Amino acid sequence: MDYETPQFYRVMQYAAQADRDVVDMVSGSPDWDPPATLRDGLRAYADAPADDYQYPPSVGLRPLREEIARRRGVPVEQIIITNGAGEANHLAMAGGFEAFGGTEILLADPVYPYYAGRANFLGAATRYVAAETDGQLDPTALRKAASEETSVIVVNSPNNPTGAVYPESAIREFVAIAEDCGALLVSDEVYDHFDYSGEFASALDVDSEQRIVTDAFSKTMAVTGLRVGYAIITDDDLRDRARTRHMLTTVTGSRPAQYAVAHALEATPPSYYSGVRERVRGRIDRLTDALDSIGAEYTDPDGGFYVMARFPEFGGGFDDVYELIDAAGVAGMPGAAFGESFEDWIRFSVCTDRVETAAARLEAYFE
Repeated sequence: MDYETPQFYRVMQYAAQADRDVVDMVSGSPDWDPPATLRDGLRAYADAPADDYQYPPSVGLRPLREEIARRRGVPVEQIIITNGAGEANHLAMAGGFEAFGGTEILLADPVYPYYAGRANFLGAATRYVAAETDGQLDPTALRKAASEETSVIVVNSPNNPTGAVYPESAIREFVAIAEDCGALLVSDEVYDHFDYSGEFASALDVDSEQRIVTDAFSKTMAVTGLRVGYAIITDDDLRDRARTRHMLTTVTGSRPAQYAVAHALEATPPSYYSGVRERVRGRIDRLTDALDSIGAEYTDPDGGFYVMARFPEFGGGFDDVYELIDAAGVAGMPGAAFGESFEDWIRFSVCTDRVETAAARLEAYFE
């Protein structure tokens, strides 16, 4: 598995150079509007005094941290505002690999490639645990793979790319496995607002100093460009390491972005979030209806933005994806980019208002 090359852009560039119209089902960037209250916050900030255009506290604006703390039920001191969930995950993985004995980082397969890329960047060995065909991560298999060489275990629920939502019993067992083998559990919960099953469970529900929860507003508020995420770190030493690394790497985050997100958190009605969830779920249903008519096997996601599909007598490599772009006008991500266990599948993102067009094109191509 090549995690050194940015595979997403490789496919997106190929699609952009195609000599036909192509529906982009690669990107996980929302195509819907952020809350109106977030725009209101940005407008209000434009008239802020000069002092408010200077560095915010490195750990983030206090009102934003307090609102997150209230919603997540944790002390405000445990929260560090980061430049998206990407930095939060980097701080967590780097800190865990540094603080805990061991040479390995344990990941699910299929895996969001940036986790594996980060492990490579840190110089860690990687060990993979194959997910079940429905995308679930079996705690028994995870425990079997964990050892005294494991320093960090990374889980992601709702999951990218499978759409699996791990039950509370599994989350508790993941934390227990980390504790038993002297490792850190990193739980990336960036898709927590896109749970269609009602079964989402946060690792925050498990009291442990050997777990870090990461999250962001990129997907929740459709603001991937604002880069506002956070890490919740219980252990004092791990939190100090994260704060130092954050300060030395980025100094701090965007003050206007944090202000706008804090305003939106306080003022956005629940109907915004439920409306977006319904829209995404409707797109998933249209795509899976098409996959049913084709006779394809697919993961029916309980959360997130993605559907993984395996087509009859069709592969999941880069050449197969390129053929779909050229012949069908639909771009997806090859399963091989996420690991070995789903390497003959293709991942489709529904972050586009052209799902109906894509579904019709797939039906026509595979009929």
